[in-house]
Order: sequence, then structure tokens, then C-alpha cells
Amino acid sequence: MQRLLAIMQKLRAPDGCPWDREQTHRSLRPYLLEEAAEAVEAIESDDPAWMADELGDVLLQVAFHAVIGAEAGRFDYADIESSIVDKLIRRHPHVFGDTQVADSEEVVTNWQAIKASENGRKSGIPSGLPTLMRAAEIAKQQALPTLAELQAQVGDLQPTSESLAAVALTLVAYAKSQKIDLEMALRDLLQLQAPSRQDESATG
Repeated sequence: MQRLLAIMQKLRAPDGCPWDREQTHRSLRPYLLEEAAEAVEAIESDDPAWMADELGDVLLQVAFHAVIGAEAGRFDYADIESSIVDKLIRRHPHVFGDTQVADSEEVVTNWQAIKASENGRKSGIPSGLPTLMRAAEIAKQQALPTLAELQAQVGDLQPTSESLAAVALTLVAYAKSQKIDLEMALRDLLQLQAPSRQDESATG
């Protein structure tokens, strides 16, 4: 990590790269989202070289923000690392403390309770989440619909953007009640239907 940070510091130096020197935390936002999405695609491919490459791009974003933060005297990489280490220890009392858990479901319940008890800086649902994931998070805060309620809403479906969006939100919420991640389910389905990179290369 220190080598990566040193490279980023060089790129940000007066004699470094003009583009890298111009970047800010805000200007880098779309790149963080893009690199995370590409890392997910690589993971789905199960190609180890591709996964390593794309996860490296995600790590670059962490290093980039760390260097920008250090330049401004706001935070540095050590702060980022310390924050996540402390969080992992705090949210795993069944490993680093005396808490007993029966299964992974109880681990998740404890994690959410600990998260909720922490300071309120991150009290909202991230706006940068993919739409279906964000809908699923919103669904957690509401009464989840039954299958009958979902079917009734589909039966009353009107061909308008508002009506279709409302049904989509209800479907996401119902999937959540069944412990189905609709975002990942849809990704998996599209993955099966879409041509692979190898197929595209063969036809190109």
C-alpha cells in the first residue's frame, strides 16, 4: 500500500500529472462508482486475473482519496485503515468479545444493532446505491408487502411511469421479505442472457 500511496503522491506533485493534480473528492465520485461496478462484473466472471485488476482499480480510488485528504490536512491513509479496523472489531463482538451467536443471521442482526447505535453521521440511505438496492433499503423501514398485496397491485397496473415504478418498489420490498436480493438476482439473470466477453471477441 505504501508503494501505491507514493505513486499517487508523485502524480499529485507539482511536476506530476496535470489531470491527477486537478482531481478532488467530488470529481472522483463517478470513478469510484464505475470502478466498483467493474469489480462486481469481474467477480461474476470468476476470472482471477480480471478480478485482481479491477479490485486494484478500487484500491486506487482509496489511495487517491487518502492522498487528497492528507494534502488538505483532513485525514490520511492511516485514518482510513484505523477507522475500518476499529469498526470491524466493534461490529464483531462474537469474535473479539464475549458475545455468543447462534448463526450468521444473528451476526447480521447484531451488526445492524451496533451500526444503529453508532454516531449519526451516516443516518440516511446512500443516494449512490443502485436503484434496486436503494429501494430494498427503503423497504426495510416500511411494512413489507404480502404476495396478495403485490398481486393486487399488479392487477391494477396502469401503463404510466408512476404506476410501474410503484409496482417495482413493491416487488423489491416483497423480494426483501423473502430474503431475495433482487439487484443480484437480476444481475445473475442478465449475466445468463448476455453474451460473454469471449463470445463478443469471437464474433468481433
